[in-house]
Amino acid sequence: MKSRTIYGLFLVIAVLVGSCELPDNIDPKNAQKVSPDALFSQAQIGLTRQLGHMNVNLNISRLLAQYQSEVTYTTESRYIFHDRQIPDNFSDNMYRDALINLKDAKSLLDAKAVSGTVLTKTKANQLALINVWAVYAWHVMVDQFGNIPYSQALMGAENSRPAYDDALTIYLDLIDRLDDAIANMDPDYSSFGNADLLYGGDVALWIKFAASLKLRIALRLSDVPSVDADALVTEALATGVFEDQTESAIWKPYGIAPYISPYYQAFVLDARKDFCPSNTLVDLMNTLSDPRRAQWFTEYPAGSGEYLGLPYGKAGSSNYRSFSHFVDEILYSPDFPTILCDYVEVEFLLAEAAERDLGDVTGPGDHYRTAILESMKYWGVSDDDASDYLGQASVSYGTAAGDFKQKIGTQKWLALFDRGIEGWAEWRRLDYPILYHPEGMTYDDIPTRMPYPFNEDTQNKENWEAASAAIGGDEATTKLFWDLF
Repeated sequence: MKSRTIYGLFLVIAVLVGSCELPDNIDPKNAQKVSPDALFSQAQIGLTRQLGHMNVNLNISRLLAQYQSEVTYTTESRYIFHDRQIPDNFSDNMYRDALINLKDAKSLLDAKAVSGTVLTKTKANQLALINVWAVYAWHVMVDQFGNIPYSQALMGAENSRPAYDDALTIYLDLIDRLDDAIANMDPDYSSFGNADLLYGGDVALWIKFAASLKLRIALRLSDVPSVDADALVTEALATGVFEDQTESAIWKPYGIAPYISPYYQAFVLDARKDFCPSNTLVDLMNTLSDPRRAQWFTEYPAGSGEYLGLPYGKAGSSNYRSFSHFVDEILYSPDFPTILCDYVEVEFLLAEAAERDLGDVTGPGDHYRTAILESMKYWGVSDDDASDYLGQASVSYGTAAGDFKQKIGTQKWLALFDRGIEGWAEWRRLDYPILYHPEGMTYDDIPTRMPYPFNEDTQNKENWEAASAAIGGDEATTKLFWDLF
């Protein structure tokens, strides 16, 4: 599983001290000046930490995608969002830890006067990287909530009650921002260097990341009649998307506290036994004899060669010892990575683009097969086992039952394992696989968005009411603008 290690922890907080003697009214424990490099690093940490969080107060995306089931406290998998103020915490973390840091980094760079080709190009690259990272964060926020504060957001006391922008309008602006970033990146010049904890300042890889993100957005908009998804796919491919897993945007934490993986924090340091693999995931993989089971789950009973998932959304608690668990040798390592966008995802997107006749992409079965093989390789499955898996009639693209949404949707959901944000988004868009509804509920009760933060009805009531009416109601079952079928 090739990914990039976080460089230079000292760059997370860069404090410039001009003198050993401190004037009055200066807090010696807090930075008075922070560099754009440090703010960019902190924004990268903030975003990836939120995407990967195991804390149910902050992120329940693995539960919403049904990759996991809860053992004892099951309210989150039964879609009770308000008890822990989950939408509030998710939104606060994204705005505070990622987007505000990016805004401040951009402001500092905008105010920085430079001269000469090298410094000018470097500054342009830095601003472009900030833009791409911000697009990713905003894209995640829209996919959680729908309409959100955007054009009036991040203004602090200047505007503490921002209006909500239309979600599609935001998406179109994000595409423009990606285009601007791509146009302004020059791989012949440097950027943030080691302060870029994803690619180490490699601008060529950032261009591929931006193009691959644009491809994802294009397919997410493919059912929206007013959007020319064909043109967007064509543009993304012309720029150049990921062509190998080594190019993928994969975040690997340093592996030393506090820069450790969410699984290691939850299951090792905190010794939690709150989660097991869901029956949604395990049952499907059992049916398909998926060889990734041995990489992800322990056998139950031990030594049986069989796997048992915990029923999703039970009304009561379960016995942790009575089900398969996650494999600690892989998932519980302190540097277990978080995938933002990878070659596997790109190949699934290209398979779908070919089916939809977008961007002159051909050979949907070839891209589908490559995506599955690359997923198997990433997780350490042998070539022979991967080939046997693809040879099954239930998996093979030419023989699997159903339309392309069923074929691609099911296998993509499996390959997106542990990526709750994307797994939930693609289930909503493609409607596969078939999930389990919690005990005492119906399939229509499964959330298709996250409710707005619960403090909005008191802190920003007028704008919250307008936004709720605009999307068809602030309900967890209200569909987003790209979820049309």
